[in-house]
Amino acid sequence: MGLTANWQFWALVAAVFAALTAIFAKVGISEIDSDLATFIRTCVIVLVLGAILTAMGKWRAPQTIPVKTWVFLTLSGLATGASWLAYFRALKLGDAARVAPLDKLSIVLVAIFGVLFLGEHLSMMNWFGVALIATGAIFLAVF
Repeated sequence: MGLTANWQFWALVAAVFAALTAIFAKVGISEIDSDLATFIRTCVIVLVLGAILTAMGKWRAPQTIPVKTWVFLTLSGLATGASWLAYFRALKLGDAARVAPLDKLSIVLVAIFGVLFLGEHLSMMNWFGVALIATGAIFLAVF
């Protein structure tokens, strides 16, 4: 199995880009409204993903996608939009180095929601890690 077939590799790549997102966004919103900045960012994402889907021939006819998929991806899109609006508003008002860690409390919530709603199981060591993340995020944001 190559490195690019490893989920940990892609999770680390996502973390690097998420960090760059915060830095670039903080600079980018300095002279405009945070909601407008979120809209511009979203347009860029739509264009880039459309180009990727086209280049790789991954488009599918909408009617071939299951209704359950549409429902949950729509809910995910709404949650993403709300998250981005709140995140950009927080970046507009606060320091990126304090906003981003507090935003990462989402990791703690994902662990809790995964157990409650998806039936996932975490070991005691995993829960200890979740507690460390929560503590670290709060320390970075508050102190």
